[in-house]
Parts: sequence; structure tokens; C-alpha cells
Amino acid sequence: MSVPISPEPSATPIALLLVLEASSIAGSVALIANGACVSVRSVAMGAGRDDQLFPAVQALLAEAGATARQLTGVVCGAGPGSFTSLRIAASLAKGLADGTSVPLFAVSSLLLAAADASDGLPAGPAVVHADALRGERYVLDVTFDADGRVRPTSPLQRMTLKQLEMHAAGRPRLAVLSSPGPEHETCMVSPSSANLLRVAASAWSRAVSLDRWEPDYGRLAEAQVKWEASHGAPLPTHVIS
Repeated sequence: MSVPISPEPSATPIALLLVLEASSIAGSVALIANGACVSVRSVAMGAGRDDQLFPAVQALLAEAGATARQLTGVVCGAGPGSFTSLRIAASLAKGLADGTSVPLFAVSSLLLAAADASDGLPAGPAVVHADALRGERYVLDVTFDADGRVRPTSPLQRMTLKQLEMHAAGRPRLAVLSSPGPEHETCMVSPSSANLLRVAASAWSRAVSLDRWEPDYGRLAEAQVKWEASHGAPLPTHVIS
């Protein structure tokens, strides 16, 4: 049974919130005003593509008749996912938060994906997972509350498909966008910025440091792995800063 989502009493009272999510090829930006999603725009992400996040943010604000100076908070999908896309989103989110002197919040992209299933699953535990490359999956244990909101119940993990089979036994499996064996999944989900309202406030409403916060990439970028393998040494920090 579908559970209507009403404003969460414990949620941080933020009047105008901009949400960016770019962990997968299907990125998005959303504007949330007083606990309701005003508008959302989809953005194609991926290697070789021009940055479409900033133009989407500009268009979203213009469509709502708002300006960046009116924002009272910025939320960024924290991964795991595409290294390049997450860096683009994080840089934009930090720049907006710094330029407008508003707090920056981070939310797991896997939670934003799991929230896709909140209308179709009963309250209780589930497992959401996404491609981690090299034959592995990013895995997050979650639970759906009676009000339809989702919250994490474990740290992010990385495991093989065989390990996932054992780990998720008896629980609904939510696969992000694509999965090697869709017949084993309860449903396919996609991380969307608009899903923030279906994520428990406790999972995102504590501001992060603009200086120290970085997305949870899950693993090193493929380019860095290849560089370190060919050079037999860690990539110098000044190259990736």
C-alpha cells in the first residue's frame, strides 16, 4: 500500500533547498521549497559529455522565479558512483554553498535510489546495490519506515555478486539502473534528487564541511588505478587535488 509522504517533524527547516545528484549516467537537479518538490530536471552524465549540471541549475531556478541568493541550503548526492560526475556535482555544490553562504548537506546516492521503491515496498529491511566495476557491487543495507522514508542500517560495502546473493537472502533487492541478473531483483531503481523527501532527515540533515567533505567514490578512479599499476607507486596527491 502506498504511504503518503508528509513533512518530517525532525527535518531541518530549510525554506529553499537545491539538490544535485550525479552518481550515474542519469543525473538530476531538484528544487525543494518548504518540504515539497517544486521542480526537477534530468541531466545526462558520463565521460565525454559537456557539463550540463550548472545549466540545469540555472534553468531550474529561473523556472521557479528564484535566484541562487535565495537558497537556504544545498544537498549533494554523495555517491558511490561515477568518479568524474561526482566530482563535478561536488564542486558545483560546494561553489554554490560557499558563494551563497548556506550550509551544504550530503546524502548517499544509494539512499536516493532506494527511495524510488518506497511506494511499492512494505516497511522493513531491504538491500540496495549498484555496479562497482571489476565484478563487484556497492551494497547498502536499508530499512523503510512506516511513513515510507528510507534510512541506512549499515555502512557502504563492496562485494561480489556471489557474496551479495548470500548477504541479501530473504530481503528485497533493489538494483540501481542495471544489474547483471535482473531476474533476481525485486525492482530496478534510480537515484533522483527529487527522492530526497523520501529519505529520513537523520541521513542527510547534518551540514558537512566545505573544506573537508568529498563524495564517497567507493573506489579509486580507473585512470588512477591504471597509472599506479603502470608506475608501481601511488599517484602523487598534487596530481589529483
